Order: sequence, then structure tokens, then C-alpha cells
Amino acid sequence: MSDGNLSAALEREHQEIDAGIGDFLDKLDAGSVDAEALRATLAALRRHIYMEEQLLFPPISKGAQMMSVFGMIRGHGEIWRTADALDRLVGGPGDSADPDTLREVCQRLVALLVDHNKVEEPVIYPAADTGLAPEQAAELAGFLEAGRMPEGWVCAKATV
Repeated sequence: MSDGNLSAALEREHQEIDAGIGDFLDKLDAGSVDAEALRATLAALRRHIYMEEQLLFPPISKGAQMMSVFGMIRGHGEIWRTADALDRLVGGPGDSADPDTLREVCQRLVALLVDHNKVEEPVIYPAADTGLAPEQAAELAGFLEAGRMPEGWVCAKATV
């Protein structure tokens, strides 16, 4: 992946996460709770947050992006807590919360992601293409392709 494609790859991950949540909501509307698919989507969301907070934000947060990055980190905390709430609600097999509660929390997560992404994509992501040293861009590209979040990692603002 060339450096010029990092912002596009980051946006693609947003689209995949959004689609996963949308698919869960569609199945929920049809009377089915696909807990495994939702958990996989939430894991992808958490991995994405890890990548941003550990690889993208540190090198770009020193200059003009500092306040924007701070806002993104704060938003990650709210997104993380909402994802945790969904994890608790889907429970184990046959142990999910009622569909209305699941739908409400999923819709809250969707709203948080929409608000977050409409700032992150045009303001933060261009710096992935222009503001990273070559080795930082290569590290981010490598993580996008095959990186894994360390077990037990939580985002900086996961707790209030």
C-alpha cells in the first residue's frame, strides 16, 4: 500500500464497521440476534481505535492537529463504552437482551460513529497521507493489512 492510500484504507475500515453494525440491525429487525457477527464487528472497531491511538495519533498530535486528536481520543472513549454495553447486552447464546434495547444501543453507537467519522475522515486522515515519516506510514500500512490489537488493551478514555 502506498502512503497516498492510507486515508482511503482507514475510511474503508470505517465503512466495513458501519456495514457490520447495519447488518446486525437488519437481522435484528428480521427477528434474529447475530451475536457472533456483532462481536466480530466490535472487535474490528476496537482494533481500529487501537491502531489510531497507538500508531496514527502520536506522530500527528504535536502541531495543528493537537486539539482535533484530543477530541478524537475523547470520542473513542464514548464509542468504547457503548461497544462494551453492546457486548454485555448480547450476552451468551440465547441470553441476549430484548431487541428494543439492543436496537437502541446499536443506534446510539451508529450516531456516535457518524459524528466521530465526519470529523476524523476530513480532518485527521489526510495527515496519514502527508504527516507521517516513511517508517511511520509503513508501520501503519502494515497494521492495516495484518495488525492485531494486544489482548486486554483499552483506549485512553475507556473509563470515565
